[in-house]
Amino acid sequence: MTRALLTLTTALALAGCNMAPVYVRPLPPVPATLPSGEAYAAVQPGVAAGLPWTQLIVDQRLTTVIERALANNRDLRAALANVQSARAQYRVQRAAQLPTVTGDAAAGFVRQNDARQNSYSADVGFSAFEIDLFGRLRNLSESALETYLATEEGTRATRISLIAETATAYATLAADQQLLALSRQTLASAERTLALTRSLNGAGLSGKLDVYQAETIVEQAASDVAANVTQVAQDRNALNLLAGAPVEEALLPVSLDSVMAGVARVPAALSSDILLQRPDVLQAEHQLKAANADIGAARAAMFPKISLTSAIGVASSALSSLFTGNAFAWSVNPSATLPIFGGAARGNLDYSKAQRDLYLAQYEKAVQTAFREVADGLARAGTIDAQQAAQQRLVAASQRTYDLAEQRYRAGIDTFLTALTSQRTLYSARQSAIATDLALVSNRILLYRVIAADQ
Repeated sequence: MTRALLTLTTALALAGCNMAPVYVRPLPPVPATLPSGEAYAAVQPGVAAGLPWTQLIVDQRLTTVIERALANNRDLRAALANVQSARAQYRVQRAAQLPTVTGDAAAGFVRQNDARQNSYSADVGFSAFEIDLFGRLRNLSESALETYLATEEGTRATRISLIAETATAYATLAADQQLLALSRQTLASAERTLALTRSLNGAGLSGKLDVYQAETIVEQAASDVAANVTQVAQDRNALNLLAGAPVEEALLPVSLDSVMAGVARVPAALSSDILLQRPDVLQAEHQLKAANADIGAARAAMFPKISLTSAIGVASSALSSLFTGNAFAWSVNPSATLPIFGGAARGNLDYSKAQRDLYLAQYEKAVQTAFREVADGLARAGTIDAQQAAQQRLVAASQRTYDLAEQRYRAGIDTFLTALTSQRTLYSARQSAIATDLALVSNRILLYRVIAADQ
């Protein structure tokens, strides 16, 4: 009795053996706080970082487009399918820790000359069940679990990226629509100026050079109209791809101003610890944990693998006596295998350690990349308002300059070249203003993506 108890205690102790290294989260290879200074946006202490996308986007049209993308986008569907696959693989690996119970029933009939022999049997048992003394199966199951969790975090990252990409594509379409409208306005204005210049030239009040110069702004605007028509069409194609279906006219942006008003500002935090909650960083950490568990499985594979096959049942030559006491039978077949030379096992262990080092480097790179993305977003947020205001003042000043230059040309006080230069400056300033407005919206969306934990 004492010997049996000792054997049982030893087996339980061995069953609790885990040869995987103890996992400790690596220290983040980035500063403890996000950068600050002249270029960076002010951070309000005590304010929670990030926004749910339903609070970020308040424009109802854009909200509808994003909801469609979340329902129909094929990349997101593929990511969800990967999660289901990883979950199924985890269940398969975890089942290896439990015995597989089987049931068999058989009957045999043999007739030789006038003699007839019958046999009947029925049994229940389990086959080739590995007793996980050294934690090999347990660590393989842990690795599969971490792989599944990494895939799930990857899907969260894909979802956040899809929301951000769809919102950015929507804002880009609005900006390019505005550029198309501007180029058409400029073309119409330039054609009126060209017609006036030709009239003045016909009356002998201006030279041919003025006509040629007027033609340059007409052709430049005409070229821009053609390019912008193409760009708007391509923007719509990109938006349709993200949404997973054509987006009807009623859901397209009214203007870039309406999109700006429909995208909120995203608060940031002082501490860089928020980066550790990003889905892509968590995905990298789960992959590191899976590699850590693989080391334990590789170490355990260097020790004996003990398997057990057993069955209990009944066997008889007559069906009527199959379930009588004399028909009972049982069998137990333990086996153990041990690699003698261990070349492959040692190689697998070295490989698992190298993989752990690989995923450690990838995890640290993910943290560093997250830090840079947030820092870049804050740097842009800290200066974009001033740039936008300056750009608006530049447009106003260019408009005044052009109006005055055109009046002076019509009055014969100044040359047409001055008016032409002023018109080009105004055109360029208005294009830059649209680009700055788009940068403002894109930066708000970027900060949502790089700070979001999940929403």
